[in-house]
Amino acid sequence: MNKEKEIESFRSFEHVWIDMPDGVRLAARIWLPINALTKPAPAVFEYIPYRKVDMVRARDERNHPYLAENGIVAVRVDMRGSGDSEGQMSDMYCEEELDDARQVIKWLTCQPWCNGKIGMFGTSWGGTASLQANVNAPDALKAIIAVCATHDRYEDDIHHMGGCLLTDSVEWGATLPAILGAPPSANIEENWFEIWKARLDKLSFPLEKWLRNEDRGSYWRHGSVIYQSDEMRAPILCVGGWSDRYSNSVMSLVDRRPDLTWGIVGPWGHHYPDHAHPGPGVGFQKLMLEWWQHWLIKDNPSELEWPKLRTWVRSYDSPADAINIRSGSWVQTPASKEITFMTKWHLSKEGLNKDASEIHLNLPYNLKAGTKGADTGYFGRFGGLPPDQSNDDRASLCFDTKPLEKDCLIYGAAKLELSLKSSDHRNQLCLRLNDVAPDGTSVRITWAIRNLALDDNLETPDQPFPLGDLKIRVQFPTMAYRVKAGHILRLAVSQSYWPMVWVPPTIGEITLHRGVISLPEPHYELESLKTNLPKVEDLPSKKSYTISTEARLERCPAKFEKGEIRSGWYQPYSSVYYNETDTYFGYETRAEFRIRPNEPLTACCCYEHSMTFTRPNGTASVSCKVDLKCNNSKYRLLGTFKASWDNQIVKTRKWNLNIPRKYT
Repeated sequence: MNKEKEIESFRSFEHVWIDMPDGVRLAARIWLPINALTKPAPAVFEYIPYRKVDMVRARDERNHPYLAENGIVAVRVDMRGSGDSEGQMSDMYCEEELDDARQVIKWLTCQPWCNGKIGMFGTSWGGTASLQANVNAPDALKAIIAVCATHDRYEDDIHHMGGCLLTDSVEWGATLPAILGAPPSANIEENWFEIWKARLDKLSFPLEKWLRNEDRGSYWRHGSVIYQSDEMRAPILCVGGWSDRYSNSVMSLVDRRPDLTWGIVGPWGHHYPDHAHPGPGVGFQKLMLEWWQHWLIKDNPSELEWPKLRTWVRSYDSPADAINIRSGSWVQTPASKEITFMTKWHLSKEGLNKDASEIHLNLPYNLKAGTKGADTGYFGRFGGLPPDQSNDDRASLCFDTKPLEKDCLIYGAAKLELSLKSSDHRNQLCLRLNDVAPDGTSVRITWAIRNLALDDNLETPDQPFPLGDLKIRVQFPTMAYRVKAGHILRLAVSQSYWPMVWVPPTIGEITLHRGVISLPEPHYELESLKTNLPKVEDLPSKKSYTISTEARLERCPAKFEKGEIRSGWYQPYSSVYYNETDTYFGYETRAEFRIRPNEPLTACCCYEHSMTFTRPNGTASVSCKVDLKCNNSKYRLLGTFKASWDNQIVKTRKWNLNIPRKYT
């Protein structure tokens, strides 16, 4: 261990090597309770590719020192091929990644300061990695915490939804190479520059694989624990946010493994709940400490006396680009499937009602559906929430209830069954469930999409669907939402949701014949929390970093220009200074979307993500720009990566790929 720092209650080590069997070394940062060498303690680790030395250092210092102060060893590990770790990363969730996680667990149990009890936690990639490690988990892994994680890489990640390509995939396709192409720090040997250049020579471009795997096949099944939930062994605390694209996993895992899983879903986006928007947030540090103390400190711990589900039940908020605090309230329940029944609403020419009927309505084709009322991606960004849906509703076929006579509480996953006729296999169904206020303002509760070229399992059908009557089933993401009396519940249906979803290659015709949406409603009024969740604390009390520049995301509203519908968003440059390492870290992101009305083959999206790392010896800059276009049968993917040191180019990488599009 090197660069030891001792504080009253713990010691920290900036850089520690963990040897893998193939000779690759993973870099770790460790916080030890002050007496851990004389009294070994349980160890908890976070395992992600997001650079312990700078990129998420401020976040790490809210969580890991807190654990060490309370008697638990805390460890932050850079994944293979990222940060200060050696090796190369070929793709997300590859076999080496899972194997390395198990080796880290083994290494921890062998350390003199560890008593052999291990926990694992993380948000996003780290939470998903924790779920994956829990499948046939080693005996030493006693519990995990998965925050904003996915249990289904195909359906509930950033790449696809309902068999359709999300443009979020392109954003992440630009962001990940920039992360993996950033240089190691001064913790590495003096030849760090040569190590960096070798890393750049082998830099991967995973977006190619994501585009090539259009349906739910073995590629996406790998690492999707939804198929292996019976094989998970350690208790799970699953935390999500309704403004996050990954929120579906919490209720789903509690329903699948109520014996093993406890869930919390708040109103926030894709972050730890102690600093996420919108609020109210939750003091994550105290929450996780209580969890670890039960499963790692106690001998032979009994069943945890927590409610199985604690959820923020949202209610109407006037839509805004940024909302600080969502309306709603906390409730506690058993697994959602244990307390709900399905209320059926039939689609009719008059709207949504209780009686089945034939409708025979043609679905309008309008590429403007989504351009006004969509959000700005999977993060649930502050400054990127979905605005008023009214413009998109006008470009859609809408089915409304009459103003509700009493509140309608939706708790779980709604399901839609449709009978329809489609003129083309590659048509889409884009579905939004909205809360319409008495003044006509329309708020998106949730949304779903379905690719008609795939079967109900989102796999390639054994035989192409006949172009006659089809029966389609769609399950919406889980939700906890109260539609108030006097409001209208609206189902909006369209054939596109650009720019969030890539558009099909042709303008097809879809006729809806019949349909019914089933809403999960509780049998009884849900119970308010008996014990409040911990409040957010401003941690750490003595910060080793300073926010240098901070800017909120800027939305670029859709406008018609040069025959195109143009839209996008921009995250201005933001930076933080870490005084312990004398490093400035900064980043910015830009997204642009273009399409011509009624010309789906003109769809184009462009993302650029850049980062800078200013150290005493110079400044490293990395950027990756990705452009995606298409024709009827192929995606045209252009990627450009640049790395520089003190404004001198170190490496440029380019990808120019034609990728078949069979189903999307």
